[in-house]
This record gives sequence, C-alpha cells and structure tokens, in this order.
Amino acid sequence: MIGTTVKKTILIAITTAMVAWSALAGAKDWSKIRIGVEGAYPPFSIVDQDGELKGFDIDIARALCKQMEAECELVQQDWDGIIPALIARKYDAIIASMSITEERKKKVAFSDKYYQTPAKFARMKGSGIEISKAGLMGKSVGVQRGTIHDTFLEAEFGDGTEIKRYATQEEAYLDALAGRVDLLLADSIAMADGFLATENGKDWEFVGPDFTEVKYFGEGAGIAIRKQDADLVMKFNEAIKAIRADGTYQSIQDRYFDFNVYGD
Repeated sequence: MIGTTVKKTILIAITTAMVAWSALAGAKDWSKIRIGVEGAYPPFSIVDQDGELKGFDIDIARALCKQMEAECELVQQDWDGIIPALIARKYDAIIASMSITEERKKKVAFSDKYYQTPAKFARMKGSGIEISKAGLMGKSVGVQRGTIHDTFLEAEFGDGTEIKRYATQEEAYLDALAGRVDLLLADSIAMADGFLATENGKDWEFVGPDFTEVKYFGEGAGIAIRKQDADLVMKFNEAIKAIRADGTYQSIQDRYFDFNVYGD
C-alpha cells in the first residue's frame, strides 16, 4: 500500500507535468507574425511613391523578425484604430512609435522600449509665441488625435487654448502651412525630419523646452502586444537586446539619425 506522503508526491508530480504539458500544447507558433504599422509618420513610418512601406519603425520591425527567424507581414492601419485592431486580432503586434504609458498598459502589454525621444512645440518664425499657459492663451495648436501629445496638450494647456486634432501628423503640417494653426506639438524627431527640415517647413522652428514627463510621455516607444501573448513579448524583448548587441540597431539608426535615439 502506498503511503500518504508518497501519494502526495506522485500527485504533485502528475499535476506539474500536466501544467507543463498544457503550457507547451498551448504555446503559439510565432514563425509567422503580423505587425501593425501606420505608414504616415515620417521618418519612422511612411509609404513611398512606389507604395512601399519605409522608415525607422519598418526597418526595426523587419530586423526583429529576422532575429526571431519569423516571417513578417506588415499590416497598415490608421492610428485611430491601431489598438482596437490589435485586440481584434487583425495583427499580432504594433510597431508604430507607440509610447509605453500607464493608460495603454490597461489595454495591451508592451515590450521593452526600442527608442525614446522628447516632444516639442513648433511655431512660425517671427511669430514671437512663447511656450507657457499665458503664451498659448487664445492660440491654436495642431496635434495628432489620440496620441500622448494630444493627452499632454489637453491636460497642461487645454484651458484657453484651441486644440485642433488630426488623424495624421501630415494633416497637421498641411494646416500649419495653410495658416490654420499657430503652433504644432509632436515628437521632436518626427517633426524635425518630417516637416522642419523640408522645403515646406522652412519658415517654421522649434520653440520651448523638451517635454519628457513620464506621466504623459511614458517610458519610450515599445511594441504593443495582446496581454495574453506574454510569450511573444518575451521573444520581442530578446530580439531587441540581440539587435542592439550585434550592431543591427546602430546600423538602422544611422540611416535616419545622426544621434542616439534610444535614450539612456
């Protein structure tokens, strides 16, 4: 007759084996990964004249998939619906300069950051506008709808400032050129490369400080993944570390920037 202690030991062993088997059986095959991207946020993500997706985010996505030995499918999605489409399983991850914030963490999981840059305002040269609550009183500010910049602008300057929201950053730039907004607020690198450094943006300039408060701007840009896909989060984290260690990340960064975009 088997003793009580032995029975308990056997039961524990069987239970442990069943849990392990269940986890193995339930593990997903990530040899193919669908990635949601925006395609309207230069230099991070843009569709070129040939209809091809290009940019820092796009190159990072492809490098990570190569590191994970996974076949990538890039799925273009408007920013407004980018998280709902992830949850609805239109794709498996989002690589679209999405900042890791507490509010977004309520809906999705995130990888470690893969870059981090500050937000800034821009004004027309010679306008004399200064960045303060008094300076923005009665002024109109263009911002991409549903972004961390939108949230920050509403919280810090919403009283007395007219906030004009746009589906894409490009639309905000167009309204700035048309004289419909007094200021723009966006990621400093996206606005520098996508607007200020272009012929269209030659009459505009940065104004005011860098904005990096974690409560608004999060912990950097990360890869958004459904909460239940914790194994995919781990795979992306390992891949991010690997491409930073082997020089791939540096090579991609140098195609677009002449400074460190990863942050500290």
